Amino acid sequence: MTTDAAAPTPALRPFRFAAGGEGNRDEGGARKFVALAQKAEEYGFDTFAIPDHLENQVGPLAALGALSQATSTIRLATTTLAAGLRHPVVLAKEATTIDVLSKGRLELGIGASWLREDFEAAGIPFGTPGERLRQLDEALTILDGLMRGQEVTFSGEFYDVKGVVGTPRPRQGPRPPILVGAGGPRMLELAARHADIISIATGSTPDGKLKLSDMTIEKTVDRVDRVRRAAGDRFDQIELNWTIATILVTDDRVSTAEMVLGAIDSGFPPNMAKDADLTVEDILASPYIMCGTFEEIAEQVRSVRERTGMSYVGVFPTQMDAFAPIIPILRGE
Repeated sequence: MTTDAAAPTPALRPFRFAAGGEGNRDEGGARKFVALAQKAEEYGFDTFAIPDHLENQVGPLAALGALSQATSTIRLATTTLAAGLRHPVVLAKEATTIDVLSKGRLELGIGASWLREDFEAAGIPFGTPGERLRQLDEALTILDGLMRGQEVTFSGEFYDVKGVVGTPRPRQGPRPPILVGAGGPRMLELAARHADIISIATGSTPDGKLKLSDMTIEKTVDRVDRVRRAAGDRFDQIELNWTIATILVTDDRVSTAEMVLGAIDSGFPPNMAKDADLTVEDILASPYIMCGTFEEIAEQVRSVRERTGMSYVGVFPTQMDAFAPIIPILRGE
């Protein structure tokens, strides 16, 4: 009698680390933006990423062009461009130009445009969630071809492209990697079809607040499993990213987790929807809330990778200094 051998466990990817900045007033404005990216490079972060909003921040593509000359090793990313604000034909040319100027360091992050206020302020139709997903699907198809230097003809619901050739040819081959941020089921499935890197985000309520329930390790595993099912054979080719929302360096993890729960009960932060009651254990295992000594936080990051396969760790600008000492602990793992 024979038995089927168990399927091999996929090898865990090495850790990578991403910092970011907006160039807003709190960070010292656009004049100090280059210095912030250079600081991230000195700390040992692998990537420096810029979001895409019309509020108080630098223009991401122009800023990446400047950083392509002001830095030398750190990769340069957008997390994430709003597809509804940027025509993919124009974006492809800007992206491949940055890739050439940076000697092959671009990671192009793009998403389905979630901040209604940007669109309303600019007088641009925001669309329904379904429309924004379909628009992103078309944009990703066009970007994929143009960033490979191919000739693209495409006729869809949102774009009508007639024989455009992607130029300049990018430094990276076959094209710069595409990152898609996703939290909801349909976005996760769309990202699984197109992306080289998927940023596993929390879901949000109709009014744009982050769901507290999605910050648990169990819900995160569920989102990764949805990507796995949708990606099929290409899942092992996808790098999984997440961004830590809060880093609290402390000698007492349990008391700090209790403090976090108390803050949530009091309505802080205001952009979070308390749609579940979490426990101290939930906080201590969460991918998105890290607390403890540097070694304890490093172990929490390891545990998240073990449970989910997510290996590409992002932090917000305000958390860059706090996370920097953890990089050498995890480097090379």
